[in-house]
Amino acid sequence: MRELILAVQFLTRLPTPQLRDFDPAWLAGCGRWFAPVGALIGALLLLPWQPLAQVEPWLAAALTLLLWVWLTGALHLDGLADLADGLGAAHRDPARFLAVLKDPHVGSFGVVALVMALLLKLVGLMLAARHGLSPWALLLLPAWARFGALWWSVSLPPLASGGQAERFAWKSGPALLWLTLLGLLAISAWLTPWLCLAGPLALWLWRRFLLTRLGGVTGDCLGAGIECVETGLLLAGVGWQLSGAPAWLANLTG
Repeated sequence: MRELILAVQFLTRLPTPQLRDFDPAWLAGCGRWFAPVGALIGALLLLPWQPLAQVEPWLAAALTLLLWVWLTGALHLDGLADLADGLGAAHRDPARFLAVLKDPHVGSFGVVALVMALLLKLVGLMLAARHGLSPWALLLLPAWARFGALWWSVSLPPLASGGQAERFAWKSGPALLWLTLLGLLAISAWLTPWLCLAGPLALWLWRRFLLTRLGGVTGDCLGAGIECVETGLLLAGVGWQLSGAPAWLANLTG
């Protein structure tokens, strides 16, 4: 339970029981709870989404996005802004890139990335509401993205020694990754089949980007990846709805 509490505390602003003691090494074991905590976030997003999606799509999108940002404390958005600043200002200099990441100030690249990310997510949520995207997709998107953070931290070398990406990789072996992946695939196949393809593909694309562009991963890269995967999968779900594939599958199985 200690690791679950730490995972909830790290990934959300939800109230949790307070731990009397804290050892930074405990963070290494809480990665196994990333996907379940993501599913919890998705479940809470359904609170404003469900009653409003088919009535007022824009209102549903706005309230869901506000809750989404509040639940995560804008943690992943901060990582996205830092990564955008680093990529924009480093000019492929690794030392400069890491120095920009450590700078607490947000530059112009980071501001543009934040505005674009929030705008894309808002429009994606509105279109998802308007075109009837399954609420199960909204529940599973954060779970897939946070599983991705665990996988990236394990499968890529850390760019900064002692950073968050390295801590979460300590106790996350192949068995845990495979069990979590198989669980997500099984649940997705049951509730939202398109995620069985889109989820792994989105995670692989972000890993490919980090490997080829940076050669490794940092905590900011994990947060930025969560934001990008969530938004990408949300837009993929909208595309799935607009393609007419759900109706075709329903007729095929009916």
